[in-house]
Amino acid sequence: MTDLLFTAFSNRSDAVILADEVGRQLHAAGIASSLLLLDDPDVPASGEDTLVISLGGDGTFLKSARLAHELGARVMAVNLGRLGFLLNVPAAELIHDIKRALSDPRVVERLALQIDLPGQTEPEFALNEVVVERAHAGHMVRVCSYVDDDEYLTYSADGVMVATPTGSTGYNFSAGGPVIDTTLPVMVLTPIAPHFTIDRSIVVGGEKVIRLLAVTKSAEVVADGRTIGSIDPGESVRVSRSPTPVRVVETRRFELGFRLRESLREGHA
Repeated sequence: MTDLLFTAFSNRSDAVILADEVGRQLHAAGIASSLLLLDDPDVPASGEDTLVISLGGDGTFLKSARLAHELGARVMAVNLGRLGFLLNVPAAELIHDIKRALSDPRVVERLALQIDLPGQTEPEFALNEVVVERAHAGHMVRVCSYVDDDEYLTYSADGVMVATPTGSTGYNFSAGGPVIDTTLPVMVLTPIAPHFTIDRSIVVGGEKVIRLLAVTKSAEVVADGRTIGSIDPGESVRVSRSPTPVRVVETRRFELGFRLRESLREGHA
C-alpha cells in the first residue's frame, strides 16, 4: 500500500492547513497520510511505495525532491507558489490528482546531478543546478572547466553553473542559458556574468563528467540554492549525472510551451 507523505515548510500556514484538510478527507476514504515539516531534521524511514506530495512553491518542491531521492520515493508537485514553473498540480484538484496517482500513476524520470566535493566522502545532490560562485561580493571567481579529461574554457565571472534540463528554466535561464526539454539526457554549462570571455552556454551529454576548478581564489559551491561547501585554489568540483533519477508523478499534461507562456506572462505582469 502506498504511503502518502505531505511536505511543507512550517511558515506556510496555507500548506499546513491544506495538508490537514486533505488528510481528513483522504482518511474518510480509507487512505492514510502524514505531514512532514521540511524544517524538521528527522527524516522518516520510507521507500519506493511512498508518494511525497510537495505543498508550496518551487523551493518546497526542490527540497521535497531531494527527500524523495534519498528515500527512493516518488514525488508530486502541488502549486501553492507564484510562478511555480516546476509544479503542475493546482491545489483545488489535489484530492482528484492523488487518487489518480494511486490508481494509474504516470511517473517520469528527471535527470539529477551528483556533486563530488574534495574532502567529502558522500556526494551531494541537485535537481536544478550546482554553481561555483564568488565567495566575496565585488570580486570575480576564475574557474577552469573540463568535460571528461578535455579542458574547455576558463571563465572570470560571478560564477559558473551546471544545470539540468529541469533546472534550465530557473537560474540557468536568468543567466542567459537555454531552455531544455526535460526529456533530454543532457547537462548545460552556463557562465554567470562572465568578463571578457565567451558568454554562451555549452550543452553536453548526460554521460559526461564536468569538473570546475577554482584557479586563483576560493569559491563557494551552491546546489539548488543551498551552500554545500567551498573549494580553494587548485581544488575542483566534480559534477555528473546521478545514477538515480528523481521520479516525478505527473497526473496532467505538462507542456513546456504552455508553462513558458504562463510563467513569462506572470513574470512580466
